[in-house]
Amino acid sequence: MSDTKRVASVEAVFAEVMRLHDHAARTDTAAILRVADAVSRALAAGGKVLACGNGGSAADAQHFAAELVGRFERNRPGLAAVALTTDTSVLTAVANDFGYDTVFARQVEALGRPGDVLFGISTSGGSPNVLAALVAAKAAGMMTVALTGRDGGPIGAAADLHINVPSPSAARAQEVHRTILHVICGLVEAGV
Repeated sequence: MSDTKRVASVEAVFAEVMRLHDHAARTDTAAILRVADAVSRALAAGGKVLACGNGGSAADAQHFAAELVGRFERNRPGLAAVALTTDTSVLTAVANDFGYDTVFARQVEALGRPGDVLFGISTSGGSPNVLAALVAAKAAGMMTVALTGRDGGPIGAAADLHINVPSPSAARAQEVHRTILHVICGLVEAGV
């Protein structure tokens, strides 16, 4: 590939990410505020945040939980958050005994309580295990939040609050998801 094509490729990625961030800023602000308020209410009432996703979205779930438990931009008391993607013993036991589609739902059944918040993150909007977690969370009386890509799919439709990054690219959706999660962390932390 020539240098000219390589430069054009780099510029195209940045242009698309900026377009998607601009879209989120213009169309998702109200939803982001509602999500941050739901998280703040749950934490203030002694509840917790659970988060799940696959692949890069699993990393985003873990990063989000770490920002809440540890700190985002300032020192403050730890906030109750658990990434359902981190315990390999639970993941492999549940997948072995019940099937991979249940690895998050089973943890929601065990850990989720009414008033808690579940984040289901899926760049496709169709991950069966994330969808099953949302269904289990609703059955447990939890608030459900979906961060999706593409058209949002069944995961977006199943959530109480849905923020969609309308991109067919998992990478571009993940980049905007990370920004949205950081914005939520900042809003929640400001209220602590």
